[in-house]
Amino acid sequence: MQPVLHYLREIEEQLATGLATEHSHRAALQRLVHALGKDVLATNEPARTACGAPDYIVTRAGTIIGYIEAKDLGADLNQVERSEQLARYLDGLPNLILTDYLEFRLYHGGRFAMDARLARLDAKGALCPDATGPVALARLFDSFFTAAPPPMATPQNLAQRMAATARLLCEVIGRVLEDESETGGLHGQLEAFRRVLLHELEAAQFADMYAQTICYGLFAARCNHKDARGPFTREAAVHELPETNPFLRQMFGHIAGPELDTRLAWAVDQLAQMLDRADMGEILRDFGRRTRQEDPVVHFYETFLAAYDPSLRETRGVYYTPEPVVSYIVRSVDGILKRDFGIEDGLAATDKVPVYETHVPNGSRTSKAVRKKVGEVHKVLILDPAAGTGTFLHGVVDQIHETVVTKRGKGIWNGYVSEHLLPRLFGFELLMAPYAVAHMKLGIQLAETGYAFQSGERLRVYLTNTLEEAFELGGLPLFAHIIAEEANAAGRVKTRHPVMVVLGNPPYSGHSANKGAWIAHLLRGTDTTSGERTGNYFEVDGQPLGERNPKWLNDDYVKFIRFAQWRIERTGYGILAFISNHSYLDNPTFRGMRQSLMETFDDIYLLDLHGNAKKKEVAPDGSKDENVFDIQQGVAIGIFVKRKNGPKRRLALVRHADLWGARELYERTPDGAPRLVGGKHRALYDSNVKSTKWTRLKPESPFYLFVPQDTKRLEEYKAGRSIPKLMPVNCVGIATT
Repeated sequence: MQPVLHYLREIEEQLATGLATEHSHRAALQRLVHALGKDVLATNEPARTACGAPDYIVTRAGTIIGYIEAKDLGADLNQVERSEQLARYLDGLPNLILTDYLEFRLYHGGRFAMDARLARLDAKGALCPDATGPVALARLFDSFFTAAPPPMATPQNLAQRMAATARLLCEVIGRVLEDESETGGLHGQLEAFRRVLLHELEAAQFADMYAQTICYGLFAARCNHKDARGPFTREAAVHELPETNPFLRQMFGHIAGPELDTRLAWAVDQLAQMLDRADMGEILRDFGRRTRQEDPVVHFYETFLAAYDPSLRETRGVYYTPEPVVSYIVRSVDGILKRDFGIEDGLAATDKVPVYETHVPNGSRTSKAVRKKVGEVHKVLILDPAAGTGTFLHGVVDQIHETVVTKRGKGIWNGYVSEHLLPRLFGFELLMAPYAVAHMKLGIQLAETGYAFQSGERLRVYLTNTLEEAFELGGLPLFAHIIAEEANAAGRVKTRHPVMVVLGNPPYSGHSANKGAWIAHLLRGTDTTSGERTGNYFEVDGQPLGERNPKWLNDDYVKFIRFAQWRIERTGYGILAFISNHSYLDNPTFRGMRQSLMETFDDIYLLDLHGNAKKKEVAPDGSKDENVFDIQQGVAIGIFVKRKNGPKRRLALVRHADLWGARELYERTPDGAPRLVGGKHRALYDSNVKSTKWTRLKPESPFYLFVPQDTKRLEEYKAGRSIPKLMPVNCVGIATT
């Protein structure tokens, strides 16, 4: 074993100088790796290792084999194994050697595989070779060079591996930000996100966003990659992102393309290689299934985020919406459009309405303003302002496809999508990971219906902050300009398009990260886009709430309801349909919000799904009450209808229903398969707003409660003689049809 003997001789010579450090032996180790492996290259770049990369990246023909982390001669490797740094490496890197130059430990998939020791240091600092060391080391490196990558054929498995790599990448991005000056390229991108999307974005949050963007950008590109084209790589990924999302393609070229900072490139290359080895056919197999109970998005987003950083998921209120909830809301909106607005095709309608502009001839103050028709737009414009992974938009497309194919046949579908679906289906999303998945998911869905996107067509799902005003493009650097163009395309939808349907699952987060001035003013009754006074959630009956701490009115879901209410008011008619935190139904802090909603809308339907573990809710019969989400906060479906020529009454008619009990109840079919036969999910699948058994409420000042109340308890509550424990009566279930 001449290479090993030569290596030990080099180590001894360095020790003899009395000046040896950890870095003194790196060249010797590099030569040893090259001697033991055929056609391998061990690369050590000080700038890269300073920013969190392992000491050596070992490749063969440009493909990463594994990594080597070297500590000082004689370091306690047991202690190193317990360090946070090595934990990140073991979590994110599938093939790793840890060494102190004398002992070598090999890890496959984050687990110890074998070790080898070449020598020990005696009391005088001299080497005492181990006779079995060279053979053991040859065996260890042979295993290192030939290690098979861990199998990845399920959505959950790949999501977990992606999360591990993303955590490592996030750490590296943070190190690079610390290492470079404020004029560096990464700082420029951070500033662009601050100026356009999140003004208070911190460096750590930016690192999260950046890591997720790269992960899901690569994932979306990998979904488009054909194996016949050769290996999937980072450099080629930008050309394989869906053409349905030109923004993502353009932006990805800046943050992960061929010119990517070498301090980050190694981690991104590791991710690209992992995706190259993944069995994408198997992973994508369940996309588009009708039930979507095993939708990979659940794994690729919720599992990814839960493994990557659960606190980020909680801060942003990110939770996948169960399909039965989506189904109930989408079918209910479709029915209301037909029943209350006389729109025969519901969500599939192709009706158009004129668009007018008002101007004063010759710009004279004495001239009379003139309304001039400038075009037409579809009447039923549909917006999910917190689109997430596109679950609600997916449900809308399903409903529209069924209507169109049933009534008009499959032959017109392609023309319909181009002319009457893409131009009126909108989504807004703030986080890059779900944004990328939404594009991927909806693109696959439309492809499965037989639609092929034409050149220049895109899905109108935009990366934007729904609760911010549109951004001016002038004076921005190139990267910020790209983000601002996307945000302003969304801004035109927010302010100019007469959106008729707003639906979705807004984030629930009492510690809101959305602190923009526009939505803050809107909550308090001022529309800064027009200067007009509007509904004020912080007042009731024209007087301030008088709450000591009305912080819950700043919850994200409240802000999204306020935005949607404002958008419907600007249109003049429409439907707001959200599933959200149910606290606004009876909490005293929300009484101004409830009054404002009653003043805007004509009909309000409130289906309380309960499941509030914080209040330890149980069903009226004493049985267990479960949430339709995996969260502790109870939820409710709220559907708010404003008709164009609604009744002249001052406040809306409010209808309420409860749904208690288990989330799902199954029975076995004769062939042993589970079948959903009961519980909240089954009830939601089997009903809609028309078939639900509603109780008519009469919310009164000063509380305007959105729940049925025991009269005596309510009088005590109003008089301040009892704890505000609002007891529901007439616990109404769901009628199935």
